[in-house]
Amino acid sequence: MNTSLEMLIHLFERAALLLICLFFMTRIPRFKESLQKDSHSPMELIVITLVFCVFAIFGTYSGIEVEGSLVNVRIIAIISGGILFGPWVGIITGIVSGAHRYLIDIGGITSVPCLITSITAGIVSGFINRKVKKPQRWIFGIAAGMVCEVLTMLLILAMAEPYKLGLDIVSKIGLPMIISEVSIGLIVLLVMSVEDEREMIAARQAKLALEIANKTLPYFRSINAESLKKICTIIKDEIKADAVAITDTRNILAYVGFGEEKYTIGHEIINDLTKETIRSGKITIRNQVADQNTPQIQYLLIMPLEERGEVTGTLKIYYRKAYKMTYPLQTMAIGLSQIISTLMEVSRVEQIKEEANKAELKALQTKINPHFLFNALNAIASTTRKNPEKARELIINLSGYMRFNLEISDDLIDIHKALEQVRNYVEIEKVRFGNRLNVVYDIDEVSVGIPSLLIQPLVENAIVHGILKTKGPGTVTIAVKNLAKKVRISVKDTGAGIEEEVVNNLYRGDVPVKQIGLFNVHQRVKLIYGEGLIIRQLSPGTEVYFDIAKELI
Repeated sequence: MNTSLEMLIHLFERAALLLICLFFMTRIPRFKESLQKDSHSPMELIVITLVFCVFAIFGTYSGIEVEGSLVNVRIIAIISGGILFGPWVGIITGIVSGAHRYLIDIGGITSVPCLITSITAGIVSGFINRKVKKPQRWIFGIAAGMVCEVLTMLLILAMAEPYKLGLDIVSKIGLPMIISEVSIGLIVLLVMSVEDEREMIAARQAKLALEIANKTLPYFRSINAESLKKICTIIKDEIKADAVAITDTRNILAYVGFGEEKYTIGHEIINDLTKETIRSGKITIRNQVADQNTPQIQYLLIMPLEERGEVTGTLKIYYRKAYKMTYPLQTMAIGLSQIISTLMEVSRVEQIKEEANKAELKALQTKINPHFLFNALNAIASTTRKNPEKARELIINLSGYMRFNLEISDDLIDIHKALEQVRNYVEIEKVRFGNRLNVVYDIDEVSVGIPSLLIQPLVENAIVHGILKTKGPGTVTIAVKNLAKKVRISVKDTGAGIEEEVVNNLYRGDVPVKQIGLFNVHQRVKLIYGEGLIIRQLSPGTEVYFDIAKELI
């Protein structure tokens, strides 16, 4: 079995054996995860180096003896390891396997050349790993293997005694050894195909993270113990965890899953790992966790939740079996924690904004313009002598108007109740301005709820900035019309009209203080119904209206 073809077939068989071993190793989850990582821990590098050292030494022992030399696949193992996992794997594998080759045949005609080229192959493979782009590494690997085998042949010729023996060895083993380096490309491509799976896994994990975010989103609109528990339940079910918890910087806010009965929501955090994560702001990963409440837990992942760069809590994921938390799932969980941080921050901002809006609305409801109150009381006083019955009606109007402002909440109210407040306001203003103000009601029978203080500010605006800006009398028409697919609420006046610039400023949000009431109504209508106020310039006067789609009623 000494012909070149037979030796080449033998070398391909050995390389195929290495390829098969690597293939089955890539099916092992832990090893597969290591292949998919961009960086490796020292322990992972030690294990990988040992694997390729074994491959290289096996390549030596499985070689064919030819005239005192060994036809083997050692260089294939060295270069494959270095290209795939970096300089340290390649160089250490080269030194170990080269030293082994030298020690088993000290004084042999090819022992020193094999030692030199083994170390050289390790260095070259590391260089390829660092400097060559991934898609081209397999080609460079084949070329580097062939060059190393050529170097081996040249060293044998240079060091052989007698030279004729070296020439005889090179003539027999040179071509098969050089051609067999094609196997490096196959090994590199096999392992790189596993790495390529990472992109598909990453896509699946990103999809999973977005699905979790989408499912939990409704519960972030109002963060409380119940909503946080639901969020933990969704995360736990989606990633098949044994337990999931959320904490703030002091207390446990939610805990769902294994050992749930041993944790009390609202109690202080006692886990030192959680406290360390909050202090450092860094992710904590632990196997064989020593937790007095849940000693069965083997794996714990603690991720800080941040708002504006400050740690505000943690997301904790527990597994009773460590192998269930794969590297892609771990990466997804870390990304998910960042999404949750953002959602919690947005939710908190929205809650603050909502509370501010409620406070602003409350202030608006409870605030009675002192000038209006003063003028209303004056109107009542002047009417008391002339028309006591009318004065009594005005007192009822004023008390109704004030009660409405003091008692209304931020909930929707029936439109007829809102119109009652408008009538109370209008009756007082009609006494003040007499014949200058005429108000017409054009109200269809509809059943619709609207936020408080939407119509009255529009009527006030029509009177103050419309009718009173002209010298003669004017009319304000308040209409609620039941249209085909919507209900239209409008306030129309025959006053001075509104300037185009004012309308444009309103839509841009650039309004002066004196028009802030109209702007507030516009913003609230836009927020609730999707489209703000529509303002039409009439001749004379102005119409302001908004529509409520019937599917929203």
